[in-house]
Amino acid sequence: VQLQASGGGSVRVGKSLRLSCAASGRISSIAAMGWYRQAPAGSREWLATLTSTSLTNYADHVKGRFTISGDVAGKTVYLQLDNLRPEDTAVYYCHASARARAFTAAQPYWGQGTLVTVSS
Repeated sequence: VQLQASGGGSVRVGKSLRLSCAASGRISSIAAMGWYRQAPAGSREWLATLTSTSLTNYADHVKGRFTISGDVAGKTVYLQLDNLRPEDTAVYYCHASARARAFTAAQPYWGQGTLVTVSS
């Protein structure tokens, strides 16, 4: 299972970005896809999840500014980042909980990360 994330870049405070992630490879099914980020000198933190039943869940500190969307069955997920702040500067990682084979436990998979830089 491979995850390819894209859409990062350098923007000014208050601007928006849309991150994209596509899964490929040997995939039997995906239970959920989501996004994490890791700021410089920080730990990786969860941001949002989209399930195969289209349920969404967000970390409290991004509710109202970040929106997750996509089609888990179609192996794509997006993260709309609005009203960006300097503290949103981080590498953003796509995540999937997926089964490479049927009737096996879902495993976590990670994309390579896409850098978002927000300047004032």
